[in-house]
Amino acid sequence: MRIIKLIGSPHGAKGNTARLLQIVSEGAESLGAITETIFLNGRNVLPCKGCDACHKTGKCVQKDEFETIKHKILDADGLILGSPNYIFHVSAQMKAFMDRCCQAIHCLSFEDKYGVSVVTSGGGDEAPIAEYMNHFMMITGIRPVGAVWATMGGIETEAFPDNIRNEAFELGETLVSSWKEKVISAKNEKTISEFKERMRSLILWRKDEWPYEYRYWKEHRGLE
Repeated sequence: MRIIKLIGSPHGAKGNTARLLQIVSEGAESLGAITETIFLNGRNVLPCKGCDACHKTGKCVQKDEFETIKHKILDADGLILGSPNYIFHVSAQMKAFMDRCCQAIHCLSFEDKYGVSVVTSGGGDEAPIAEYMNHFMMITGIRPVGAVWATMGGIETEAFPDNIRNEAFELGETLVSSWKEKVISAKNEKTISEFKERMRSLILWRKDEWPYEYRYWKEHRGLE
């Protein structure tokens, strides 16, 4: 299994999010996964301009690393998203990446991949952010299989406590085993299916304005 790890923390590899995500990665690698880490630093993926070019041509016009990252995800089997809690949401770096995925969302381009989310915070409220990242994955076609988080204000030492370490390691194992066994969650499949129908209607409505996405749906999803 090939997994892309996206870390949306300005602290990079030294941050708490990267450290917790590394434990998840170790769990996945223990079952044979090959992983690649990409740090979203605010310069390699710029904010979306809302120009609609990707809907028309399938590519973003901005000259940064987004298209390269997108194709790495397309070529992978899994995705791990990691973000700190910044004022009850993902970081600006992670949000910029998500916003740039609008064409992938319209086409559910990452379909049949598996994913998990990782969140850290100073004072709590991580669960809604993990849920948000997992929902983002579903609307790109990815099947999320869990999340792990840590409230750093409640941890007295630099090392994560054993219960969090174990949860993170097991989450990495779950990601790989779910992909191998093609595990299906009825709740997630319902969300993906309903969103797919919503996008089907949208693409039909905007087929003249969004020719790339209309062709994609005709070729890959049997749209008439």
